[in-house]
Amino acid sequence: MLISSSVKVRVAVVAIAAMSWSSLAPLVAAQAPTAAKPAAAKPAAAAAVTPPPADGGWPRAYTTASGAALVIHQPQVSSWTDQKRVVAFAAVSYMPKGAAKASLGTIKLESDTKVALDQRLVSFSELAITESNFPTLSREEVKAVVSEIAASVPLDERVIALDRVLASLDTSKIIPKNVDGVKADPPPIFFSKTPAVLVNIDGEPVWSPIPQNDLTSAVNTNWDLFQHGPTKTYYLRNETVWLTATDLKGPWTLAGKLPESFAKLPNDENWKDVKASLPGRTISASQVPKVFVSLQPAEMILLRGEPTYLAVQGANPLVWVSNTDSDIFRMGATGPIYFLVAGRWFAASDFSGPWTFATPDMPEVFKHIPLEHERSRVLASVPGTRQAAEAIVLASIPQTARVSKTLQAPEVVYNGAPELQPIEKTTVQRAVNTDKDIIKVGDLYYMCFQGVWFMSKAATGPWQVTGDVPKQIYEIPVSSPSHSVTYVTVEDDDSDEILFATALAATGVMVAWGCAVWGTGYYYPPYMYGGIYYPHYPTYGFGASYNPWTGAYTRGAVAYGPYGGAGVAQRYNPRTGTYSRGAVAYGPYGARGAASAYNPRTNTGAATRQGSSVYGSWGKTGVARGDDWATTSRYTSNVTGNTTRVTRTSEGDVYAGRDGNVYKKDGNGSWSTVDRPTQNGSGARPTTSSMDSATRDQLNRDSAARAEGAQRTRDSAQVQSSGGSRSGTSGTSSYRPSGSTSRPSGGARPSGGGRRR
Repeated sequence: MLISSSVKVRVAVVAIAAMSWSSLAPLVAAQAPTAAKPAAAKPAAAAAVTPPPADGGWPRAYTTASGAALVIHQPQVSSWTDQKRVVAFAAVSYMPKGAAKASLGTIKLESDTKVALDQRLVSFSELAITESNFPTLSREEVKAVVSEIAASVPLDERVIALDRVLASLDTSKIIPKNVDGVKADPPPIFFSKTPAVLVNIDGEPVWSPIPQNDLTSAVNTNWDLFQHGPTKTYYLRNETVWLTATDLKGPWTLAGKLPESFAKLPNDENWKDVKASLPGRTISASQVPKVFVSLQPAEMILLRGEPTYLAVQGANPLVWVSNTDSDIFRMGATGPIYFLVAGRWFAASDFSGPWTFATPDMPEVFKHIPLEHERSRVLASVPGTRQAAEAIVLASIPQTARVSKTLQAPEVVYNGAPELQPIEKTTVQRAVNTDKDIIKVGDLYYMCFQGVWFMSKAATGPWQVTGDVPKQIYEIPVSSPSHSVTYVTVEDDDSDEILFATALAATGVMVAWGCAVWGTGYYYPPYMYGGIYYPHYPTYGFGASYNPWTGAYTRGAVAYGPYGGAGVAQRYNPRTGTYSRGAVAYGPYGARGAASAYNPRTNTGAATRQGSSVYGSWGKTGVARGDDWATTSRYTSNVTGNTTRVTRTSEGDVYAGRDGNVYKKDGNGSWSTVDRPTQNGSGARPTTSSMDSATRDQLNRDSAARAEGAQRTRDSAQVQSSGGSRSGTSGTSSYRPSGSTSRPSGGARPSGGGRRR
């Protein structure tokens, strides 16, 4: 047995260089409720193609510069402090060139980490091997081996899949840091069992005149809503169908022939979608959707007929309402209904309400929803679950960027002279008649734009990048629309560059009630003056649901509006006197596209891509994103000097014990030490283990975490390769899109149980 001696050495290894991995296909936002229609027949399943794991797979075999054969098994993560520094153990096989046998040992790794959330990768920087144990080697031989390990692993391969790391975490030690003051007042919740749409208007309609036309357009809604001046009639576009009413609250009917004014709309991008829908499609009266109009952010539950209840396997008496795109569960077919939206649970005795906030008092049975369930994403919003803890971890990982101090500031435009108002509970003021976040502290002005801080001596500029942000700014409460700037911090400031970190809360994901929720729950009234409209992004009004594969919230579409489903579609530029419509509609996933985060002040929704909405729109000039190491090129088998890497599976599933020994688990679940393996893993002679209970328990935890991490990494690759665009069992809804049976507590993918009406 390899337990005769222990040698500890510490070898510092140079900082990691840029890791290679291409941007994977963005996850498409989950769709909000759509009109009722028969379910299409499912096509025959094509042969499954297993995409490669994000990190290239484990174990990894290398040929060192000296010609030695080196195999490194998957590191077993011991701790990941503040998601910034990791401690891990790994089993290693080393056989010098020409040798007949390999030496087997363990190493302890410590490293600072960087995380690329979109690629779900964790890289190690300033990697150090702080302990090593090769019982068959001398002290000098161990030093040489450790040096070769450090030199043989290419810098761009010091990476592990995020899902492997998450599976290793002891979530019982994760203490949520809830944001003070986040609200959970129920929004208006509309309900329909027939086709319906929800028109959210941000207060009373703000009507914008259209040049040389007697139509006016409502700018404070994400719907194409018009008023015809001569007849005082309202017109609403629902895709290619036009509806009309004489009162905003209805009734709405099929419009028939539209006024000639619609044909005279300007020929520009603002009206492209509207003109493409003219003269409008004719449908029967029975096909006209119900129209709900709300002057405050509201939500909608849309069923496709009478509710269909499916039992949730393993969570009796919980049932799932399956004929809706909303996340709705019920305690039996007649018990309380639970509706999840924006990360908050609301409960009612009936679909028509009244609704009350329920997250702090969720029944214990919700924790037993299996990962294989089609809506297991809701587990992230159930306090006390592992998934809720992991969502908090993901929300705590900042996005970073190193910014040149010469970066040019964005244009700042006010509607007239700068207008500032005090922020309650602080000594600072905020500008209200601009679309930029501008804060006045004393005699100086600070602007936070796309994760970068600027400073000026005047409200109108000139602006320069600054790393000196007053502490008073970080006291802005959640009741202020400018609260999001408190999550953009300065990590490092040198003579030429500043390192900024932006927490996910700056994009709208808050930690409250032990979960990651969307939005503060506050309604921030828009700035309106003389037809000019500056909105603030709402918590409700677009069917926000958590995406477990991005750590962000998706937004609804269609039934919540054609432009991003965000309740806000149009922006006014007082400098040019023009409105921008659908092309800049924005939401947590941008307009008609996808991105993992949302910044309400970027105004670049149409151009966003996965994970780019904080720093991505800056391009490369003056801004180096902290996760660029994961987007430069796709992970491949590398050739670096005389070192080559290939993934090896023949080495077996072996583990590094904390006692310095290498262990392997047999088919009966028993552990034994591994003695003198050859290069390809053959000739291994397990012996009866005399390990103590602590070592055995730790190995069992590591084994379970490795199996779960491997499955989750496969699931992630499947979601990424499919684009996350499938409904029902897609990765955007389920933590286990593959329906795998590999979970220790698993079993086959549940069928949903019996159907009850």
